[in-house]
Amino acid sequence: MSITLPFDDFRALLMQLHAPDRQSTINARAAFGRRNGGVEGGRFGDVGAWYASLAGGARLVARAQIAIFAGTHGVVRHGISRLSVSSTVQAVAACGDGSATICKLCQTYDLGLKVFDLALDVPTADITQKPALDERACAATMAFGMEAVMEKPDVLCLASFGPGSSTVSAALLAALHGGPAGDWLAGSDNELIAQRTTVVEDVLALHGPHCADPLEALCRIGGREFAAMAGAILAAGVERIPVVLHGKAAFCAAAVLAAVQPDALSHCILAEKPANLRMAELAQKLGLSHVFDAGFNGETDQPLSGALAIMAIKGAAASAT
Repeated sequence: MSITLPFDDFRALLMQLHAPDRQSTINARAAFGRRNGGVEGGRFGDVGAWYASLAGGARLVARAQIAIFAGTHGVVRHGISRLSVSSTVQAVAACGDGSATICKLCQTYDLGLKVFDLALDVPTADITQKPALDERACAATMAFGMEAVMEKPDVLCLASFGPGSSTVSAALLAALHGGPAGDWLAGSDNELIAQRTTVVEDVLALHGPHCADPLEALCRIGGREFAAMAGAILAAGVERIPVVLHGKAAFCAAAVLAAVQPDALSHCILAEKPANLRMAELAQKLGLSHVFDAGFNGETDQPLSGALAIMAIKGAAASAT
């Protein structure tokens, strides 16, 4: 009798993702050139061609969706963030009542917005002491994240709320790709960077020997928002839905899938080029291009560059039709 493990279905789906349509890419570039005096259009033209390759031809973006996954981490008790867990609750509430800046952008540009509350009152375990999630809980959260594609948007932007996610991202990427802990961290607050470095080193000492399997690394180190976004990215790939990745956690969730299946991210693009050098190098290695250069989003966790990246994709798609 065969035994099915929680991650088996996800591994199977990763092997079934569609390749981009190369002819649609060629046609989109040709159309863009005809509209612009033979000029290819630089990154703008690249974005239009990327969208066409996934849409299966020249097609306008009629329905765009932003999905924000909000989670809390037990590891924040080590002083790795100036923000408290309550800040995540407040951010979710601001999206709910429409007062958040991202809500204004969505209203202005006709973008859908959904915020997923991932048990904010129950932080994941402190990953310096034990795994964040067990395998079944991680798999269930990935399955929940797949619901982000239920309405079949033309473009989906994935983002997250949650203090501590930068440190978790650094720990997870270091577990998957090696290198000193500090190489995966960025920021100007030396005190925070020092504390985060210590935490990442503690996490790697505990979980490193168990992270040969990327999905095991995800459930040991990543939080619920990481698992949910990994599920959403996978589901979007199956449905050929283009995905905009906003922020370190979304990038990290994508990197986990790419570590399982190197061709898993052809339907993804980054809203911004990572500011961290190691992450930027990894993005290039994974074939992840970007819409904007680093620093566009500023200090806010709200996916402002993600929303504007969708607008750029809308314009590029229109220019390629």
